[in-house]
Amino acid sequence: MNIHEYQAKALLHDFGVPISRGVAVLKAGDADAAAKQLSGPIWVVKSQIHAGGRGKGKFKEASAGDKGGVRIAKSVAEVDEFAKQMLGATLVTVQTGPHGKQVNRLYIEEGSDIDKEFYLSILVNRETSEVSFVVSTEGGVNIEEVAHATPEKIVSFSVDPATGIMAHHGRTVANALKLTGDLAKQAEKLTGQLYAAFIAKDMAMLEINPLVVTKQGQLRVLDAKVSFDSNALYRHPDVVALRDETEEDAKEIEASKYDLNYVALDGTIGCMVNGAGLAMATMDIIKLYGMEPANFLDVGGGASVEKVAAAFKIITADPNVKGILVNIFGGIMKCDVIAEGVVAAVKQVGLKVPLVVRLEGTNVEQGKKIIRESGLNVVPADNLDDAAQKIVKAVKGG
Repeated sequence: MNIHEYQAKALLHDFGVPISRGVAVLKAGDADAAAKQLSGPIWVVKSQIHAGGRGKGKFKEASAGDKGGVRIAKSVAEVDEFAKQMLGATLVTVQTGPHGKQVNRLYIEEGSDIDKEFYLSILVNRETSEVSFVVSTEGGVNIEEVAHATPEKIVSFSVDPATGIMAHHGRTVANALKLTGDLAKQAEKLTGQLYAAFIAKDMAMLEINPLVVTKQGQLRVLDAKVSFDSNALYRHPDVVALRDETEEDAKEIEASKYDLNYVALDGTIGCMVNGAGLAMATMDIIKLYGMEPANFLDVGGGASVEKVAAAFKIITADPNVKGILVNIFGGIMKCDVIAEGVVAAVKQVGLKVPLVVRLEGTNVEQGKKIIRESGLNVVPADNLDDAAQKIVKAVKGG
């Protein structure tokens, strides 16, 4: 689960992390009052969407101007003007894709007198089962570019969960950023605060880009991106309350209600599979035969008829889907349950695109019989390769 920048900063502020004062705005008419709450004389007007690259992004609407999704305002009147242009407009960045995201919230923040910009992130290192820091003197740019062009400027280290954060970790951060004196002490303190927030809130990633040194000699978090471990959200109702469903794919939200592992993609062939590995193999073979999957969907090993029906409805709700491939290898998941779910869903929503079904494993003959006697226009397949070729051919009009 992701949250907006202003929400991330408020959360970090509770742990003592230094941030600039700011006010979230949902209506353009509130921008004037928000700006007047802050000291000025410089304000930063930031689009709040769940995507990076906002500053270099472009709005689709000409009326929104061409200054990107993060703008510097030198008066309250200019803050008001930018808010009217940006709210409700669609911002396209390198992370949104060409369709972009509608800006429904702004964050109006006091300007900072920046001397230096750094990069700092914390994430779970799944290879070592430890929390890792990634630090670089090259802030304000994509860390991927730094890793490619100057990897020696990136310093990373892990924190042993048995000891937790210690003083030497803070000194490592300070040394990596080439900070000395009081700034080094600030870096050491900030390292502990960020780690405490990361652990306490079960974060999956905390990215600060940039972390800045102001000309007044203060470290400050200028931007923050936070994502949480969805499996731990039951422990954090305060975090769940921050969820903005307008930033999420409606199909993924619906899938989460049925505990389905679903990710929307940009292709045209909808996939329903049991098991993440088999789902990835199914997506790969669709690509091998020249087309793109419309989704990743793992119904899991213990799916019910209702869950399968819900999964099928989610797939068919995608207007980009031109064909559907059901690929089930029944172990814990029984083929007859999948078949009953597919039949139930088709009877409710209809079938307007080609459907190829490959069943193998537990109760496979019962499953095939249910499909065969349903009267549905279903193309059976003997194996995964056969199924992929048949659905690609059907979508192409063969």
